Amino acid sequence: MEKRRVIVVGYDAAELLDIACVSSTLESANWHGADPYYEVRLATPGGHPVVTGTALTLQAQVPLERVVGPIDTLVVSGGIGYENAADNQLIVAHVRRLARESRRVASVCTGAFVLAAAGLLDGRRVTTHWRAAQRLATVHPEIVVDPDPIFIRDGDIATSAGITAALDLTLAFVEEDNGSALARTVARSLVTYLQRPGNQAQMSMFVSGPPASSSLVKRTVEHITAHLTDDLTTPTLAAGAGVSERHLTRLFLKHLGQTPGRFVRQARTEAAAHLLASTSLPMAAIAARCGFGTAETLRQAFVDRYGIPPSRYRLAQALA
Repeated sequence: MEKRRVIVVGYDAAELLDIACVSSTLESANWHGADPYYEVRLATPGGHPVVTGTALTLQAQVPLERVVGPIDTLVVSGGIGYENAADNQLIVAHVRRLARESRRVASVCTGAFVLAAAGLLDGRRVTTHWRAAQRLATVHPEIVVDPDPIFIRDGDIATSAGITAALDLTLAFVEEDNGSALARTVARSLVTYLQRPGNQAQMSMFVSGPPASSSLVKRTVEHITAHLTDDLTTPTLAAGAGVSERHLTRLFLKHLGQTPGRFVRQARTEAAAHLLASTSLPMAAIAARCGFGTAETLRQAFVDRYGIPPSRYRLAQALA
């Protein structure tokens, strides 16, 4: 193959960044020596221009109906227009057709709804933007939705989280096709992370607080994040909140989707990730500052949360 044909499917109210993250990353790979080079084309219904969700108009390069294989990578973008796109039988039918002629298929953000409507995700583990994860699971019970990872590869199909997670997914494709050296060069050119692990969480609890409707949960979370080295066992937290362990657990599950113990472990691990990236503290010191008993306990929690050991995470941040 003299070139890698990449087709990005767009539609009205698609997210501009969903498209640009893919095209810019691959074009940067071309500038830095991708071999074969990537030929990226935006395909839309009828080949018509599309007005993106940010009100900018993109000119299509090829009508979706006229695209034929073989295709290296088929990418379906997401955006606020995803519901209309998933209900559009023309779009869904052609995505289904082109998937059969593609080496790999991917979706960005809510583009997963289009792949699901085409029957391409049945029985697979997938992700999407965290805001849309529950809806995807409800509308398509035949697929396994994991709202946490930045992207997931399940066989020849990949799904990514919201918007800029497309950078991480596309960098993973570049590394798969051309090796880690080129992927690192592209990441530096784009002034982005070398490559966040696919199973890194989409969101940090420190920027996504609990719903204000639960003042008790909010107060408890604020206490946890401000006192990571304290005794944060569920009995202690419940006593401090003036409720039973069972009631506190019920509230955490309702408002945060996890138990108090799990939330504490997540808070400590994310704090450790911040220190790993921003300081040169030894592992034992970071473990102590974040409430872990030992460096080994930190390592186990880190692998569980991010899929890589803390030492590798620190190295990746240093090279980014």
